[in-house]
Amino acid sequence: MGRRKKRAPKRGSLAYIPKVRASSIVGRIGFWPSVIYDKPRLLGFACYKAGMAHVSVIDDTRGSPHYGKEILVPVTVLDAPPLYIVAVRCYENTPYGLKTLGEVWVDKPPKDIERILTIPEKFNRDEMIKGIKSSVDRISEVRVLTCSQPRLSGLRKKTPELFEIGVGGGSIEDRLEYCLSILGKEIRARDVLKEGMYVDVSAITKGKGFQGVIKRWGVKRRPHKSRKGVRKVGTLGPWSPATVLSTVPRAGQLGFFQRIEHNKRIMKIGVNGEEITPKGGFARYGVIRGDYVLIKGSVPGPVKRLIRLRVAARLHKGTPETAPQITYVKV
Repeated sequence: MGRRKKRAPKRGSLAYIPKVRASSIVGRIGFWPSVIYDKPRLLGFACYKAGMAHVSVIDDTRGSPHYGKEILVPVTVLDAPPLYIVAVRCYENTPYGLKTLGEVWVDKPPKDIERILTIPEKFNRDEMIKGIKSSVDRISEVRVLTCSQPRLSGLRKKTPELFEIGVGGGSIEDRLEYCLSILGKEIRARDVLKEGMYVDVSAITKGKGFQGVIKRWGVKRRPHKSRKGVRKVGTLGPWSPATVLSTVPRAGQLGFFQRIEHNKRIMKIGVNGEEITPKGGFARYGVIRGDYVLIKGSVPGPVKRLIRLRVAARLHKGTPETAPQITYVKV
């Protein structure tokens, strides 16, 4: 009986090929779920990652062996300074996708916004609003342009990030009126999120630079007497055809990828950051001065990175979103 050939499963996921650096340090959100609400409301928020802690909570998961008992749960601490609404943007659905139909900007934007864009000085806000309302039957989506306020966080940073947030609930007319009512105002985390709800997290992962096939793809080391190296793949491909397939593990960029993690539970939303900040502040971050959010588990990205939150788009029907019963918070 001859010796059987050794077989092993493919190491490393091909789901995210090509592995390249993200185009921006701010995570992308390309889809906003059509959640049914009684009144219009924002479908997302953004925070800064400050660190991690753990909380003691009563397990409310049905079917869990620890149901009704006190357990320890790791949480990620997010610094959540208010967001400033800069503009309202309306989209029209065309055969080529969504196209901008019109937008309304705030009259007097904060000075920090001038670091990232230039708002036209001469424009008539009333005419813009009148033009959008006259073509409200063509509007398919209404979104708001928001900017972060890093000056209110624990970061030593002045330049804000600019991004869009979708609006859900009510009719198109109701959404437009709601967005115009909050234009030029601040939105806090409690206005969008609530304790116990599930969100999707969009962020850019930690960057690890140029790495080899062992760290990048999980390939095993070759025997110590292997020819032309040990930390390499056995072969790149056949002689004929003389080509290298895209599925062959190769060295290259690792980390700083765009990722979205689904169904992260919000454990707590607080307004006093001092109660969650350890003595001396969070390592490599500092002190949380205002609102904060605790999310169950870990989230992508290093400390100080902007973390975007979105209303869960893949949540199973019937999943309860009740507030957890927290008994103790340890930082």
